[in-house]
Amino acid sequence: MPHSLILNLRPVAPIPSQFFTGRHLHALFLNLVSAADSDLSAYLHDQSNEKAFTLSPFQVSRKEAYKTSAPQPQKRVLPPAGRTSSHTLQWEHNQAIGENTAIWWRISLLDDGLFDRLTQLWQQLNFDRPWHLGPTDLYITNILSEPQSNQPWVNFCSYAELFDRASDTNRQIAFSFCTPTNFRQGVYDSAMPTRESIFGSLANRWNKYSNRAIEPTFIEAIFPSFFDIRTEVCTDSRSKFIGCVGEVSYRSMGDVDPVAIKQINCLADFALYSGVGRKTPMGMGMTRRLHIF
Repeated sequence: MPHSLILNLRPVAPIPSQFFTGRHLHALFLNLVSAADSDLSAYLHDQSNEKAFTLSPFQVSRKEAYKTSAPQPQKRVLPPAGRTSSHTLQWEHNQAIGENTAIWWRISLLDDGLFDRLTQLWQQLNFDRPWHLGPTDLYITNILSEPQSNQPWVNFCSYAELFDRASDTNRQIAFSFCTPTNFRQGVYDSAMPTRESIFGSLANRWNKYSNRAIEPTFIEAIFPSFFDIRTEVCTDSRSKFIGCVGEVSYRSMGDVDPVAIKQINCLADFALYSGVGRKTPMGMGMTRRLHIF
């Protein structure tokens, strides 16, 4: 069952900025898993592609994020022209996050068996136990696992329900790329969110973890109708990641079978859990479907 959870955290001391990289958060997640199931943690570490989870970067409110030091601009995209709000998230922090700052962290799980094996972690979690991130200890204050009116990144739905609920008439699909999103094309990377790269990525993950295959034979019927995107660079001491952020809308054109329209809508809804593109277990490619009225 795809499940998107939020962990609320508080550090007991400032977290230096160099410990917010994808690999540090990836290691923190595996440590959480190891507390419940060390074999599963090793399995997830060794997965080579289409991993069974995604992570967000740490998110903090702009009001309290850097209350112990002078504010500096963070990597966040301004709202697109004509839109009421920006859905982009923080993916880099240029300075330490202060002690006792409220942080939220999204974890999504794609594999039914993964969620079942981790149930004991969520149910038996010791909120008095510290978790290490670099030189700092973090405490989990609570876990959000049920949909929240003020937190769109929390939800769950079985694969069967995702498919059954998908519209077979809605031809309009809009995505928000909330952290830098990048796709592998052959031996190179591309930051351009083409219809082939988006729906191919979604179909690959859907087919790996669902028992109802979707073959993206409908791609040629999908055309871009709106886009407001830009490239952004996410860097750490080891690498540079160039991806796109912003919004793209697509429309199914021509004589498209209702089953194909249903499959398109199903994959678009699935994006909340799976993300798209590369390095989703390290905070990249966080994507949400936007409902345009």
